[in-house]
Amino acid sequence: MALEIRRKQRENAQAMMRRFQKAVQQSGILLEKRRRQFAKRAKSDNMQKRSALRKIETKKKYDLIKKMRKA
Repeated sequence: MALEIRRKQRENAQAMMRRFQKAVQQSGILLEKRRRQFAKRAKSDNMQKRSALRKIETKKKYDLIKKMRKA
């Protein structure tokens, strides 16, 4: 998505920059960039399996601790 702003006749640099900034804001380029920058990547299958196993192990530990307190 290319944005082209050309200087008009008798237009100073500040006015041209203002027009450029307005065009960028209206086009949504910055919003799309931020969305991509902070998007979370999907976990790989191997990482999903590891985290699931880790959760199972910690649940077993907590259940054992809970059982020991009652006894």
